Amino acid sequence: MYVYLIGAGPGDPGLLTLKGLRALERADAVVYDFLSSEDLLAHARPDAELIYVGKKAGNHALPQHEINKLLIRLAREGKVVARLKGGDPYIFGRGGEEGEELFNANIPFEEIPGISSTIAGPAYAGIPLTHRTLASSVTLITGHEDPTKPGSVHNWDALARSASTLVFVMGMKNLPEISRNLIAAGMSAETPSALVHWGTTDHQRSLVSTLGELPQEAVRQGFSNPSVIVVGQVVRMREKLDWFERRPLFGRSIVITRAREQASESAALFAELGAHVIQFPTIAIRPMQDDSALTQAVARLASYDWVVFTSANGVRFFARKLEELGLDARAFGGVRIAAIGPATGNSLRALGLRPDFIPSRHVAECAAEGLIADGVAGKKILLPRALKARDVLPDELTKAGASVDVVAAYETVPAENSALRQRLIDDLKEGKLSCITFGSSSTVRNFLSVFPAELLKEHPETRLASIGPITSATLREAGLEPDIEPEEYTIPGLVRAVRAALGS
Repeated sequence: MYVYLIGAGPGDPGLLTLKGLRALERADAVVYDFLSSEDLLAHARPDAELIYVGKKAGNHALPQHEINKLLIRLAREGKVVARLKGGDPYIFGRGGEEGEELFNANIPFEEIPGISSTIAGPAYAGIPLTHRTLASSVTLITGHEDPTKPGSVHNWDALARSASTLVFVMGMKNLPEISRNLIAAGMSAETPSALVHWGTTDHQRSLVSTLGELPQEAVRQGFSNPSVIVVGQVVRMREKLDWFERRPLFGRSIVITRAREQASESAALFAELGAHVIQFPTIAIRPMQDDSALTQAVARLASYDWVVFTSANGVRFFARKLEELGLDARAFGGVRIAAIGPATGNSLRALGLRPDFIPSRHVAECAAEGLIADGVAGKKILLPRALKARDVLPDELTKAGASVDVVAAYETVPAENSALRQRLIDDLKEGKLSCITFGSSSTVRNFLSVFPAELLKEHPETRLASIGPITSATLREAGLEPDIEPEEYTIPGLVRAVRAALGS
């Protein structure tokens, strides 16, 4: 029985503290808010109970008093509870109220501070809240006061006369009154002011204006909650310190169609460049239901001259079978190893295996040429790969006199994405998708099985990026011309090519 009140940070999942992460990972139940990044839920235990209690203006999934009761009930059931709250629990987060209720109920709890949006939002927008020559203090203010209180509790005269940077949260509805009250109290209407919407996320938008003009500009440019309001001379620093929104793919929406197990590298690389990443896995990777052929091949591994791995997935499932049989890297003995592509090579190195051969071009044709040049006549070759794959490599090696055993190590099946599919179609029609990336021919075929090719043809503004010539050929078979193809047929190569084509 224990409750962690965890500050989930302002939106960027990378801003969760290590202590908060450890508490989240061990929780039996996770109670999370609207403003806490759902990406963080991936760190919860697979068997953890996930409960959404988000609150936003006019729409409360659960009233605060019910949230308090929920935390107490879960704890009394003997559970470790992670209460994920956006930003910091004790800065306009009502965490103090939840802690008080837990204390009154004799429930042990702990508050784990988080990075508040009042600090992080402006920082990601290039606005330091204090600056040696511009502001030596900062005042954090709620723009949404308790409606039961008579009048305003704010001393507008004191706020207007101070040299502090003023930061208002939850204040968009009252922005005209905030501006009017500060100006009436003597603050110049020309005071630099800014809005930061969805700060630290890939949806971040910023607006710089003056105190007098900010309310009108906010309406004109469509700003709403959640936004942080910043008033003060430090806003002028944005011109020099804006780093987040200057990233080359900021504002671009990139669709990744790889299997979720494979998408982490490309998603991370695109996110680092500022892109809004939409994962639409068209395939799922599964072990073979009947893997007896793989078991037999691994058992007689020492009888082969070469093992050729065509993908990191092949390496992963082969390694899993080794472990099942109580074997490790020593089972390869004098067997030589080939890898098609650096990612496959890196997967092998992680197992303590150094590839003897990686072709200069990461396609089956080039791999066949290199192996044949090395001399494969009379050699016995094992090729663990996907159930469905091109036969170029085994056919060419067989023609050259090799004895090739092709063994299915895994299979790819279509992934279920019905809800996200409609959202993608809507975004495509509205011109919101910058690029759709394809990492293999199977991703093309599976994507087009649920997404009309004709619709893509109607929206050429959405660029199609292919990882290499084989994948490009599959697109062309469907009547679609790839806009982007890297010189190096790897995920980093694809990311670099998309950056070159779309980057600002």
